[in-house]
Amino acid sequence: MNSTLPSFDALQVGDRIPDLALPPLSRLNLALYCGASGDHNPIHVDIDFARQAGMPDVIAHGMLSMAWLGRLVTHWVPQTALRDLNVRFAAMTQVGECITCEGEVTDKFEVAGERRVRLSISTRNEQGQVKLAGEAVVALS
Repeated sequence: MNSTLPSFDALQVGDRIPDLALPPLSRLNLALYCGASGDHNPIHVDIDFARQAGMPDVIAHGMLSMAWLGRLVTHWVPQTALRDLNVRFAAMTQVGECITCEGEVTDKFEVAGERRVRLSISTRNEQGQVKLAGEAVVALS
């Protein structure tokens, strides 16, 4: 996590938070996530199954990509500051892709005296294709 917390007053709409660049997605990543999450759908780990389903290879769990976006936000602010996290799945993440998670401030507002920032967040591969897109809301002082 960032040791210097962002300041509500210093942030402006359009400011970007630090990107989270991930190494190429491996089959080991998928197998480990499968075990940790309990999601044992063979589309994520069995290439024969994936091919029978008409895909060239296995695909990443959508919730793994969502977890990366959670990590993006909680590397910027403490987990206790997270108020909301919503995403839309836009495209499948493939083995070997290098994913970058990014976020941008889109709104500053208050709820019951708590100062909050809304972020537009997404994951993209190295060609710029959006895989997941959504938003997060965090509380800042």
